[in-house]
Amino acid sequence: MTAHPAETVHDALREEPCEDSWWMPGPDDFAACALSSSARTVAEARRFTRATLGNWRLCAGVTEDAALVVSELVSNALRHGVRAEEGGAPAFPDAPDGHGRGALARCRPAWLALTRQESTVLCAVSDAGTGTPVVRPRDPMAESGRGLHLVDRLSEAWGWTPPDGSGKTVWATVSLRDAGRM
Repeated sequence: MTAHPAETVHDALREEPCEDSWWMPGPDDFAACALSSSARTVAEARRFTRATLGNWRLCAGVTEDAALVVSELVSNALRHGVRAEEGGAPAFPDAPDGHGRGALARCRPAWLALTRQESTVLCAVSDAGTGTPVVRPRDPMAESGRGLHLVDRLSEAWGWTPPDGSGKTVWATVSLRDAGRM
């Protein structure tokens, strides 16, 4: 698996409802989507996941589990993995914790890829970040930090590619057999 789509993919893409995202159709077990840098990105990724898995005629439980996993992976990519294009500034400098949404327009986009395998759906999000995912200790009072716990619970396996100069890919496999096992 490569961390980023090939340059020739652009010719096979069609427009999505959002003007700043595009996708590669996947009737044969693969689909990819360039995620926009707008506040709608997570919702777009969920919609893309549901539409793709629906077209593959997967059951509703698998589709919803995969949509939740994708939501968490995309949220983490935008919060922790996307770098600003210029100056190395944080991608989200406006929030008190450095994770605001003010610089989203200047960020490199992330990619979402879905692959149907024999017994799983592989959900993979590539971003330009070089940091690796960190599972935080459980804290019932925390306002964030539960995403990777959800990914771990809903997926058969998850992990990431070693970061390099172009970024990394965080992936999770959702079982076609154990939907809704939380």
